[in-house]
Amino acid sequence: MPVLVAENLRKLYGATVAVDDVSFVIEPRETVGLLGPNGAGKTTTINMILGVLEPTGGTVHIEGHDITRERREALQQTNFAAVYAPLPGNLTQPLALRYHGHQFRVYNPDIGDGRGFTFAQLRDEKGRLLDLGTKGSGQTPYSRHADGRLTLKGGVREILATEMLEALGVNTSKSFALFETGEALDRGDEPSPTRSSVLTRLSRGHIRIGTSQRLAFFGEVDNLKKLTCYCLEQLYAEQPSAYDQDNALRLFDLVSDATAGLAASYLAAGFVHGVLNSDNINITGESFDYGPWRFTPYWDPDFTAAYFDHYGLYSFGRQPEAIHWDLAQFAAALSLVAEAPPLSEMLGGWSGRFEEALTRSMLRRLCVTGGENDRELASALIRALATRAQPIDRIFFDWRGGHDPGAELYPSDAFRELAKLLEGRQRPKSHPYWSTTEPCSMHIEEVEAIWSSIAEHDDWQPFDNKVKAIRTMGDAIRQDAPAG
Repeated sequence: MPVLVAENLRKLYGATVAVDDVSFVIEPRETVGLLGPNGAGKTTTINMILGVLEPTGGTVHIEGHDITRERREALQQTNFAAVYAPLPGNLTQPLALRYHGHQFRVYNPDIGDGRGFTFAQLRDEKGRLLDLGTKGSGQTPYSRHADGRLTLKGGVREILATEMLEALGVNTSKSFALFETGEALDRGDEPSPTRSSVLTRLSRGHIRIGTSQRLAFFGEVDNLKKLTCYCLEQLYAEQPSAYDQDNALRLFDLVSDATAGLAASYLAAGFVHGVLNSDNINITGESFDYGPWRFTPYWDPDFTAAYFDHYGLYSFGRQPEAIHWDLAQFAAALSLVAEAPPLSEMLGGWSGRFEEALTRSMLRRLCVTGGENDRELASALIRALATRAQPIDRIFFDWRGGHDPGAELYPSDAFRELAKLLEGRQRPKSHPYWSTTEPCSMHIEEVEAIWSSIAEHDDWQPFDNKVKAIRTMGDAIRQDAPAG
């Protein structure tokens, strides 16, 4: 049986979250099951806060909550049944947020959470805010003409993206569990009808750059001030000052750092998000909402992920530019609260922050300790990657810990320069993963092959195997990473 691929909630962010166990008991039903029809008749347990998505005909036991017979009978009249038990003392009903944003640099005032809800908020033992919600759980007030659903393929792709990015050290939302609903969906960009799903996930807040843009658009200065204070206190654990301008400048400073780190981590991972609109930029710098993403096999600045990105606006090499442009829209919104010159000055200094973050991200993935020539070393590494002598993942795998595989494998001047700069900075590679023959990658051909097994044969084994391989790589990266 395919298993839930979510990490246990008790291990989120390396911290402990106090939650109750929720048991799923799925009764036999041919048309729907837990992660596919073959899940029917099986029992599994997962630590979950927001409740459960119930396949029609199933039985669900939730500690401290009873589902009435009347409600169950009503649910069973539908093809898709969802039961969510609110976290006591938390949100009493699902929350969908409204925001604006530049989409491919065209302003859109008619957007919001269209197929996902926030169901609960809590803090981990480190005080960080955790938002728990869904994707594909149905229409919201902001769905417009869409059905609010998520295809099963889209859910599978999001899990693969978040698993891979987390393993590579990117600050990303977390995928908990994926449930197939039994519905058939019509989509213009997938063979239809196609299978439907609901994803449960975690994010560190749902405030986007587009959230501030909406308030600025309507001239809601007081609400913009309140939002700024909320973000400082709730998302960055900082006490707001009595001065609105100081709060706005401090928040912009923090978001500038966070987004510089986000852009740098994308490049180090070889990742292309595909849709870096301002409404897709979380002010915590957390990567989220994965649609047409891809990993570029080679260091190719022009590589694009989205078939509709005709001009390469969000191509691999232009992602820092795109994120910086979105940050400029945030500065414009905050200019209703703070003077423009200091915002402009910080915006102008973003490239320096990005270069520092890129240096850290590249050397972290290479797994070498810091030194006086870090920026020179990172630049040499990028020049070596740009030769496209090997795929990105292969190069990082072969050179892990600063070890030179030799001139026979990497004879070019760029790699010989890299080897010279790495002298004296080598680190041991203790995890068995580094002794295998092939690095773990996530390119589109494998993603499509994994989906084909599910779509054509309901075979989840390649998916399970891939998640296991990604987590092994993540363990290896963390085990052998330099301290600090």
